[in-house]
Amino acid sequence: MIRLEGVTKSFASHEVLHPLDLCVKDGETLAVIGGSGSGKSTLLRLIIGLIRPTSGRIWIDDAEISQMTENELDRVRLRMGMVFQYSALFDSMTVGENVAFGLREHKRLKEAEIVRIVREKLHLVGLDGSERMMPGELSGGMKKRVSLARAIAIDPSIILYDEPSSGLDPLTSAKIDDLIIETQRNLGVTSVVVTHDMASACRIADRIAMLHKGSLIALDTVEGFRKLEDPRVRAFFRAVETEEKEASL
Repeated sequence: MIRLEGVTKSFASHEVLHPLDLCVKDGETLAVIGGSGSGKSTLLRLIIGLIRPTSGRIWIDDAEISQMTENELDRVRLRMGMVFQYSALFDSMTVGENVAFGLREHKRLKEAEIVRIVREKLHLVGLDGSERMMPGELSGGMKKRVSLARAIAIDPSIILYDEPSSGLDPLTSAKIDDLIIETQRNLGVTSVVVTHDMASACRIADRIAMLHKGSLIALDTVEGFRKLEDPRVRAFFRAVETEEKEASL
């Protein structure tokens, strides 16, 4: 479970996230949508502890992380995997070495066990036999899959996704959506997916949260979200539909 109570975040005198209350249930996939500058990425960075809230409290399961030391945070982060917007693979490492990175950094395992886990996770994301490939040999979609394999290698209970379909063509984007759904179904993880892609959010999410100028303005099931009459929500739908039409021309 992820829980935020009265969380704000300011940089200098600018408040980028206004008082926010949010609970992500165990095993749930929550999609977080909103335009540029809405606070989506700030929310992810707060959850994983890369930045601290200006005020308010954040729980990861039963651990209140807002005032933790860095060493304490590192232990909590072992419960979380992160799939970055641009995959963030190490260019000088093979696919297998990238997937094994967290295992070697945080686990005391024999090499044979690391190799077994790497193969298992690459199989789960549909990349059997890719251990010796280099990131430069991979397509955008393959890089996202490797990033996910690395995230799940440490067996997290929570996975955070930052714009997983960004920069991908519609077909590859749909495959990544399917992979997110399969990962949640197979592993039972709690997922928070930050995305600007409304169609993707509707496919993968149990609930959708919308941020607008640093405020949470809507939180509902996918079906409930489609029926909301808030003009800011409707405007976002229209903008997304316009982008999709232009992209198809």
